[in-house]
Amino acid sequence: MNVPSIGLGTYRLKGQVLIDSVHNALELGYRAFDTAQIYDNEADLGQALAAGKVAREDLFLTTKIWISNFHHDALIASLRESLRKLGTDHVDLALIHWPSPNDEVPMREYLGALAEARQLGLTKAIGVSNFTIDLTRQAIDILGAQAIATNQIEVHPYLQNRALIAYLRAQGIHVTAFMSLAYGAVLKDPVIQAIADKHGATTAQVALAWALQQGYAVIPSSTRRENLASNLKAVALQLDAADMAQIATLDRGERVANPQGIAPHWD
Repeated sequence: MNVPSIGLGTYRLKGQVLIDSVHNALELGYRAFDTAQIYDNEADLGQALAAGKVAREDLFLTTKIWISNFHHDALIASLRESLRKLGTDHVDLALIHWPSPNDEVPMREYLGALAEARQLGLTKAIGVSNFTIDLTRQAIDILGAQAIATNQIEVHPYLQNRALIAYLRAQGIHVTAFMSLAYGAVLKDPVIQAIADKHGATTAQVALAWALQQGYAVIPSSTRRENLASNLKAVALQLDAADMAQIATLDRGERVANPQGIAPHWD
């Protein structure tokens, strides 16, 4: 399965704010939407998509299973509940949101349940999120690399995650980048700004194009229609080798998503 190159992330969006964002995104041409059980917005997203009148087969929906739902029966039941909230009989991609902290639930159990959910038709594809090299290696031993549609990880110019991405590429596992703008920090970077000025682009478009040109999928979020439209244009922005080399120098291992007690030991 091919993961769409750009979609709308919904982290921290709820209620009417999310509904309005999705409404604008659909009108502008977005067809991929990323949510998670812990975001507590699946029902809002489902409502917005139903009102949007875009055929289900033209949408690509991703949700992520939360760590409290990792035991076999709980995982499948929780995914069914996610589908009910989303107003669909399947998602296109179901991910393990974070590895089980301290291996509280064995990986074989929750990945086995996720594979079973796919066999049941609850999701078309499965994958992982926030998995390190070692955790991905374990997942491959359980599922096979070909079964893992993506590893959704934090990637932006300040955290380029090179070792993990090199490993994923060697295994043929697609990368989905989240936090592509590092909560807006990279938008103020003078190097990014200079590249944006050179191309007549925005700094957000440059940061997204940098990821897209390396083959990553991106899922930026925005509540403003003009930003949603602008982000889509990153697909057509072509950075040159000098631009990419300059951005490569910005890597400083600056991680934004690192929840205490949940995050693994990073590479």
